[in-house]
Amino acid sequence: MKIVAIDLDNRKRQFEVRARGGRVFKFPYAKAMPTPTAQDRIVEAFVDPELGREAFTYRLSSGREGSVPMDAVLEYNEDPSHMAELALYRLTLEAQARLEKSGMSVRQVARSLGTSPAQLYRLLDPTNSTKSLKQMVALLHILGAEVSLEVKTRSRRAS
Repeated sequence: MKIVAIDLDNRKRQFEVRARGGRVFKFPYAKAMPTPTAQDRIVEAFVDPELGREAFTYRLSSGREGSVPMDAVLEYNEDPSHMAELALYRLTLEAQARLEKSGMSVRQVARSLGTSPAQLYRLLDPTNSTKSLKQMVALLHILGAEVSLEVKTRSRRAS
């Protein structure tokens, strides 16, 4: 997700990140590294073109700099779409690890899934967000894993 603008709210001690589509996300100074303090204040914050406008960079009065990727902002704000992608990403990493340990060939796993090796590689690609949960559960089952989903009430973080 691309960042359009970054504003500072020194009273609330947080960054205000404006993303495409007009969405605004808050990110507290305390979560940033290096952490701004009263003695080492933020003197500049900008959307970083060198990071593909998917992160912002800030500079402290001491000269130290830090960058915050949009993924960290989305995770802090528990963006529903991002959290779903994060769960799929974790399943992908688990599938990669289990395939490596299984000793099974890619062709063998693809055959068991009823798909092509190319499709299996797409399932194992952590950047592919178009795969389905159903596909990942089937893959993990073939690799000897039992996947269970737990639905529970999440605790709300203090805003």
